[in-house]
Amino acid sequence: MRSRLVVFAAVAALGLVSSCGDDKGGSGVPTPTAERRIAVASPAFGDGGTIPRPYTCDGEDVSPPLTFTGVPAHTTGLVLLLEDPDAARGPFTHWLMWDIDPHTTVVPAGRTPPGATQGRNSFTKAGYSGPCPPVGKPHRYVFTVYATDRRLGLATDATADDIRRAVNGHALAVGSLTGRYGR
Repeated sequence: MRSRLVVFAAVAALGLVSSCGDDKGGSGVPTPTAERRIAVASPAFGDGGTIPRPYTCDGEDVSPPLTFTGVPAHTTGLVLLLEDPDAARGPFTHWLMWDIDPHTTVVPAGRTPPGATQGRNSFTKAGYSGPCPPVGKPHRYVFTVYATDRRLGLATDATADDIRRAVNGHALAVGSLTGRYGR
């Protein structure tokens, strides 16, 4: 009987831990897909490389420079999401930006493209907040760019899930760049 109680307690605890996400992403909203690919890159770090300190909470906390290539000609707007999928409570959003001019090929460090809208990140701050993981294992930070067939026109309090819902069925192309940062 005691062993059944221990097993039950362990299963219940596992269920609680696995559902400990927050509503900042990963809540069951499908990730938009597209057959075409956008190449997302940064002159500051390579895909899978370490994000330099100036672009983190331990540095100047400014967004890194980014470049986009392969955006389809009939794109109406670009969308950018930066998320940490390794956060303890589920994906943590560091940057949301949408209605970026489709002709944008470069986003300079610390800049927002003219006309783009930045949303509130998981720090409840509008704009970019860089990597700031707890001490220990480095986290991954995924910059995802979508080319859409319409402007999203969302309110500035939109979440990453709101963006995924708005982009779903409207993504012409998608691409990502992953950086790592640890403390």
